[in-house]
Amino acid sequence: MSGEKITIKGPDGNFSGYLAKPASGKGPGIVVIQEIFGVNKVMRDIADDLAREGYVALCLDLFWRIEPGVDITDQSEAEWKKAFDLFGKFKGDTGLIDIQATIDTLRPMTTGKVGAVGYCLGGFMAYMTGCKTDIDASVGYYGVNIQTRLAEAEYLKKPLMLHIAGKDEFVNPGAQQEIIDDLRDNPLVTIHQYPECDHAFARVGGAHYDKKAADEANARTRAFFKKNLA
Repeated sequence: MSGEKITIKGPDGNFSGYLAKPASGKGPGIVVIQEIFGVNKVMRDIADDLAREGYVALCLDLFWRIEPGVDITDQSEAEWKKAFDLFGKFKGDTGLIDIQATIDTLRPMTTGKVGAVGYCLGGFMAYMTGCKTDIDASVGYYGVNIQTRLAEAEYLKKPLMLHIAGKDEFVNPGAQQEIIDDLRDNPLVTIHQYPECDHAFARVGGAHYDKKAADEANARTRAFFKKNLA
């Protein structure tokens, strides 16, 4: 299965997204929110996998305002340098405008409900999407900097799931505890911890990929979407 590149019309300009549809052509929608490497093969594969499971998946170009069409890997020092440079320039609040535009573009193609799933930078943005857009459910994998925006959780209206890596090199134990302490009593929030895992444990081909933990997290995500997007 392979998707197609489409144009998403946003209030500040047009940008691209990778769209993957199920064989039936219809289903609930899922916005896939990229890591710091752009809409690369890892993200396209995630969208394709979701389409195989019956979802209409759309992965947006989150970096289009800085540099459209970023598609790099985590396999070289130069690419990591570029990825961190993009991460430093990225503004989450304008990213949320683009995510809402993506939800608005995707919803008419679906059976009605739209979820979001994001990884790394996208994990943070999935949390913010849950707080600040009209998404129906969102899942964040090892989101970076969630602890800086915990006050936004008061705006959560729909279910949120967070996957936290216990040995995350970008989210120290203090920050993790802050997130858990602040959100654990919120009935809309489900938190899963993976104590022995490092950042990006679910990134296929990555240095810290952990198949057992990734399979467990992905099964939890699928069950969560099945329940909340049906």
